[in-house]
Amino acid sequence: MRFLLLLVFMLTSALVPSDSPTFDIQGHRGCRGLMPENTVPAFLKALDLGVTTLEMDVVISKDRQVVVSHEPYFNAAFSIAPDGVPVDKKAQRDLVLYNMTYADIKRYNVGTNGNPAYPEQQKLSIHKPLLSEVIEQAEAYRKAHNLPLFSYNIEIKSEPSEYGKSQPEPAEFCDLVQAVLKKQFPTERVNPNRIVIQSFDFAMLKQWKKGVAESDYPPVRLSALVENLRSPSTNLDELGFTPDVYSPYFRLLSKRKIDWLHEQSIRVIPWTVNNRADMERLKRWGVDGLITDYPDRASGL
Repeated sequence: MRFLLLLVFMLTSALVPSDSPTFDIQGHRGCRGLMPENTVPAFLKALDLGVTTLEMDVVISKDRQVVVSHEPYFNAAFSIAPDGVPVDKKAQRDLVLYNMTYADIKRYNVGTNGNPAYPEQQKLSIHKPLLSEVIEQAEAYRKAHNLPLFSYNIEIKSEPSEYGKSQPEPAEFCDLVQAVLKKQFPTERVNPNRIVIQSFDFAMLKQWKKGVAESDYPPVRLSALVENLRSPSTNLDELGFTPDVYSPYFRLLSKRKIDWLHEQSIRVIPWTVNNRADMERLKRWGVDGLITDYPDRASGL
């Protein structure tokens, strides 16, 4: 009987990602340094490179689809209109995804021009995908290539000044995202070990926590994204609860801050770390992982 229980435990553990302090390599927007950002090929390439988490951003379309995109508009740095003409920088902010149906959004090419800031990025014709499409393709790829389970770190792109303009209010935004997650992971009931919701807008994190307590939101991990110069304790006081993850710009960190956050039982995952020396230093300081545009540079950490 004892052997049977041990066997069941081992099999279950193999199917569920562990919360053990393994170093978490997160592919930023898939692998922005190597493939067009926030696209299916970028996420699949990141999996080939051995990331443990796919990091991505989501916005909302006019027909209330959850679209994987960093900006709530078409970025002129790499977007091409349906007529084949590159998006003009002066016009980019008029191309608000919240005012466009997904059918129209999908007609834009966000990969052929590449991105001049990332010269290693492969050029290919590709569109902005839905969150559901990313999950479906990534899960199918994992099974087809017998890859280990990985996590999804989904950033809700939000600015309070844009509520009702380029995005919904927090309650509607979170409702739309959680509905996709529950539909895509019906058998697992959205295993919280595989999903992180992060945002710079703490109202989104508060809304998700409220949804778990009062509604039927999946109890995923919550990550506080930070780019300000305030102390971690000040930011956490503003948040009003202890998040699972504290995710600051990497240059804002020190070993003292990391140690303090660990004392609060909070994991520390900085962004966006692209230099190998920085990666190694942060790991020595004790971070729990990092977010990078170049997962290949993090190999062997």
